[in-house]
Amino acid sequence: MSRIALVDDDRNILTSVSMTLEAEGFEVETYNDGQSALDAFNRQMPDLGVFDIKMPRMDGMDLLQRLRQKSSVPVIFLTSKDDEIDEVLGLRMGADDYVRKPFSQRLLVERIRAILRRQEAIASDETEAPEETQVMIRGDLSMDPLRHAVKWKGRDVTLTVTEFLLLQALAQRPGFVKSRDQLMDVAYDDQVYVDDRTIDSHIKRLRKKMRSADPEFSAIETLYGIGYRYNEE
Repeated sequence: MSRIALVDDDRNILTSVSMTLEAEGFEVETYNDGQSALDAFNRQMPDLGVFDIKMPRMDGMDLLQRLRQKSSVPVIFLTSKDDEIDEVLGLRMGADDYVRKPFSQRLLVERIRAILRRQEAIASDETEAPEETQVMIRGDLSMDPLRHAVKWKGRDVTLTVTEFLLLQALAQRPGFVKSRDQLMDVAYDDQVYVDDRTIDSHIKRLRKKMRSADPEFSAIETLYGIGYRYNEE
């Protein structure tokens, strides 16, 4: 049973989300500010943390910064729709993903499951597979699933779990079209419904991040009404 630390100053979120996670088989510990969570982490580390960004005493950013001094435990941020700068900063500091408020609790559960599966896969690959075989090279793109690391023309690009999975799915077979339904299957569990616009939004943000490393980035092509294709340059 994986232990999830839920840190938010909104008691309604703490109550409803913890009930959902416990119903899904997780052990949940709740904290209403970052300092109380950090004190508990000093005694026992969770398997994954879900942190609100804006909290009293110690906010989510400070909590993550303190946590990363001693642990690589995965962290998902809960952010408001206006927190894009905080999202980018948080990812650079070592957060694994973010979910925007108001959010689907089912979506949060699936993001948690996806990250925990990735952690298990990393642990398995590190013991069973040679590290050098894990890196995927496609032209100027380099993707290392073990480290969740992406480089474009040698420059680091920080992606969320969802963005990483989408880019990986497209780049695995350059020149082949992936429909939105296929990309939804990659990024989300079958039981989670998301519409086409959700995938389009992820692709838009993915392109924006790649263009922050290279303003001329154009490897992801949109085929209107069909899907997306990665063109190896």
